[in-house]
Amino acid sequence: MTSSLIAMGVAIFAVVNLVIGLAVMSMLFGTFETLFGKPKLSILRPSKGGNLFAFGFKWNSAKEPAAIDIIKLRLFNPFGSPTHAEVSQKFEAKKSSFGIEVDMGPGLIELLGAKGLDKAMVQVELSSTRDGVAFQFDMKGPKFRKLVMDSLDGVENFVKRNKLDVVKTSKPPIDIPIRSFIADTVPGKGTQLIIATNPAFAAQFAGAGAGAAAPTAEVVPNFAVLKVWIEPGCIVCNACEDIYPEVFDVTADTCLIRPGAPLDDGLKILESAEACPVEVIKFTRAS
Repeated sequence: MTSSLIAMGVAIFAVVNLVIGLAVMSMLFGTFETLFGKPKLSILRPSKGGNLFAFGFKWNSAKEPAAIDIIKLRLFNPFGSPTHAEVSQKFEAKKSSFGIEVDMGPGLIELLGAKGLDKAMVQVELSSTRDGVAFQFDMKGPKFRKLVMDSLDGVENFVKRNKLDVVKTSKPPIDIPIRSFIADTVPGKGTQLIIATNPAFAAQFAGAGAGAAAPTAEVVPNFAVLKVWIEPGCIVCNACEDIYPEVFDVTADTCLIRPGAPLDDGLKILESAEACPVEVIKFTRAS
């Protein structure tokens, strides 16, 4: 009885510690996300005065994809005049972090000069008309005016400091013709290669030159594969997936082998490997 109670106590202690550990990890991840992953608005100094509003915006565009193309400035001023105002302007869509100057028109000067701004709230909203995504930043009126008037950081410096001016280029698409040397409907013979040495297709190669038809050659039999994998260097050309989609899954960055992929059709896997322009598809035949 005493041993059972001790074992139960140890188990409960272990479970409690596990729960506490998971809670602490969750809080740490949440804190990290808040401090480093949260979208950030920076109000910048425009290149010249007037109605220009300069700002920088950084966000995780991979986690929250959007084409940001509208900025709205909203004034909530219940103790002053006007009590409410909104100034908005559209600009060229940005799909990743950026810095920009936008001409907000005379409404910007009126908002900054509103009576009672010291007790008002200003909301800056960045949104996407295409994606329906919006990011909102609220601040007190005095802080907003001070940032607009006193900021020393310009758009050019913001872009360079955050390395936003680095042009991301992608490799030009490779035009790989879809070809197949696999015949799936040879009656009584199963899957075979369409090659000149295969008697079943000798007629198709007749007249193609000496040795085109070789009736005495052996048919290349199909075989099973023990393992297939992708080495580094995939250029996501889709050639392998076009040939054998049950095995190969081409993503945005690389190619993956589908879980539970059938490995009994070695001829198709062989063809996929031969079609790969960078030769990163490797496999091992089953013994």
